[in-house]
Amino acid sequence: METILLVEDDQQIALLLKELLERYDFNVIHEDGFGDVVARFEEAQPDVILLDVNLPKFDGFYWCRQLRMKTRAPILFISARVGEMDQVMALEYGADDYIVKPFQGAVVIAKIKSQIRRAYGTLSNESDERTVNKAGITLYLDRYIVEHGDRSIELSKKEGLILEMLLTASPRIVSRGDLLERIWDDEAFVDENTLNVNITRVRKRLTEIGVDGLETVRGVGYKLVLDR
Repeated sequence: METILLVEDDQQIALLLKELLERYDFNVIHEDGFGDVVARFEEAQPDVILLDVNLPKFDGFYWCRQLRMKTRAPILFISARVGEMDQVMALEYGADDYIVKPFQGAVVIAKIKSQIRRAYGTLSNESDERTVNKAGITLYLDRYIVEHGDRSIELSKKEGLILEMLLTASPRIVSRGDLLERIWDDEAFVDENTLNVNITRVRKRLTEIGVDGLETVRGVGYKLVLDR
């Protein structure tokens, strides 16, 4: 029996979802969002997490980021917020799916079962998570978390893609053109300063975990020097 952590502050909706999930033999643990969701996760060790966006203490996006640093378990948002940007943010922060309220019970169950199959069943890959490792730095490609020694930090998707290219090529130079082509669909529509801003963020993230080796090669691109 799979365990689902349900993070929902609306008691009526929480009861409805709990009854629905239990009819399909899921063990449901309800967290109303007033407490520490990460602590509740660590206590319950659920197989799947259902998150609302509007929560009383911190919003669901915050908790999604925190949880994704702890687990690869499927995270699905169930929210009344229907905006495209809300759904984009959910996926950027590590969610696997986004269900809009009011929801159809059959759709909720189907999506949960689909994520369980992907994570633990015939569609899952039980081998090690995809990573890039170099000079004591590990970048987890599925979660965009980078570790160095006993420090780790979460990256945005673009920061993760930039660091992946720099780590893979290190100590060779990665051109600005290659970075723009990989990270943005059409570099002609990207302000030149946008890449500069993201490089600055990657440099700051590396500094936070004790890595100082991201160099600018003027007029060419960037390189990550790690053997000094």
